[in-house]
Amino acid sequence: MKFSTLLILLTCVSAALGQTNSSFYVATTGNDSNPGTPAAPWRTIQHAADTARAGSTVHVRGGVYEELVSINASGNASDGFITFRSYPGETAVLDAAHFTPTDRTGVLTIQNKSYVRIEGFEIRNFRTPEHRLAPLGINVIGAGSHIELLKNNIHHIENNFEGRDAPGSGGNGFGIAVYGTDAKTPITDLIIDGNEVHHLKTGSSESLVVNGNVTNFRITHNVVHDNNNIGIDVIGFERTAPEPAVDQARDGVVSGNLVYNITSRGNPAYRNDESSDGIYVDGGTRILIEQNVIHNVDFGIELASEHKDRATSYITARNNLVYHCHTAGVSIGGYAPERGHTEHSNVVNNTLYENDTSATGSGEFQMQWNMADNVFENNIVYAGPRCLFSVTKSQVDKSRPPAVIDHNLYYCASGAKASNWAGASATVTGFEQYVESTGNDRHSRFLDPHFVDTAAKDFHLQSDSPAIAAGTLAGVPVGELDVEGTPRVKSGNIDIGCYQKR
Repeated sequence: MKFSTLLILLTCVSAALGQTNSSFYVATTGNDSNPGTPAAPWRTIQHAADTARAGSTVHVRGGVYEELVSINASGNASDGFITFRSYPGETAVLDAAHFTPTDRTGVLTIQNKSYVRIEGFEIRNFRTPEHRLAPLGINVIGAGSHIELLKNNIHHIENNFEGRDAPGSGGNGFGIAVYGTDAKTPITDLIIDGNEVHHLKTGSSESLVVNGNVTNFRITHNVVHDNNNIGIDVIGFERTAPEPAVDQARDGVVSGNLVYNITSRGNPAYRNDESSDGIYVDGGTRILIEQNVIHNVDFGIELASEHKDRATSYITARNNLVYHCHTAGVSIGGYAPERGHTEHSNVVNNTLYENDTSATGSGEFQMQWNMADNVFENNIVYAGPRCLFSVTKSQVDKSRPPAVIDHNLYYCASGAKASNWAGASATVTGFEQYVESTGNDRHSRFLDPHFVDTAAKDFHLQSDSPAIAAGTLAGVPVGELDVEGTPRVKSGNIDIGCYQKR
């Protein structure tokens, strides 16, 4: 046989073997000395993580794996992702019940890696009573690109510390946490999609969070519920990245998520305060929040900055449904005068229904401190029994108003004359008096929006709704689709609220 012919045959064999070895298998009945084939699988996910390389897919058969897993290799653009997924029709469970965090510890950790996909796992039972230890379900940290967290079920990650250093300062735990800690290289092209994150005890921390040098991310179609602090959080200025210029999550989308049953009440870090959020932007910039459904949380959507002289900026919250929140439906501005700013943010085409159920006095739309050049337009605002619509805590700077407020539809059962609008120095009663005294909402109306069935939580518009074709398109970033995917503009008109009448 000629040498060239032999070389061709060896190349073909090598390619075939490479293709065969691009898929590996793990099973509770396996052995890590096996070749990782369907017939002879490995035993541990960690062994697969130590072995797999770019282009590999690791299929994990159903069952319980008592491991803490670190992903130790990256994929790449040419060869593809390293993918870890539950075998089709089965669920692989990473159970950490027999482990204790050491400092900040994830059940599954991706540090300084790229092109990694985690799909279809159940991740559960990581707990500590220690204040200084932090358990995480999925921990993405450092730098990297093209990380995908898809359709995972994360629950019972708990910091059970019973004390606190100060109000809001207790233990820490996380369901999914992405921390961009590198000053030069961000975590970018991140997808967090279709996960369920629930029954967590996060202490002072968050259920699902991107923090620091994180850019170009998508947080979509997740269900986040029954946790004792913030549902979804986009954070900046916490010194997560050592370079202040990039210490800010940015250029992201938070869309199509369902967030409910989120409260800090009873959380030892907050005691009786109801101050957690469904969706929170704390220092992020250039974020789109759309098509989310949020209910029975403390604050529905909050756009704020906790850090003095730092701003949450260029946020658009549109086409969201927010109802039965314990405090405000939407809140903007720093929560105290010494906190940060909210600037150049748009809250448009949302439906707010009977929020402030705990009668905190925060109303439906709350404006706190340090705001400028924001927009609140095309929203349906249906207040609860107290008929409290907006609350402004800071004095208005006439040269730079906190928000342009107009083209909204307001209603409460007790009527326009009984409506309450709390200003920085006094409460105005009556819709007409509010418009006259503030100059806001000159094109807005106070009418029943005629929802289909509020008892059934159906906030679609009936055919005679005054919200139909009543919104403005002038300079308002309304988007292409409503909360459920219907085209947003019809015959050149837009409906007020999160639904467009078909």
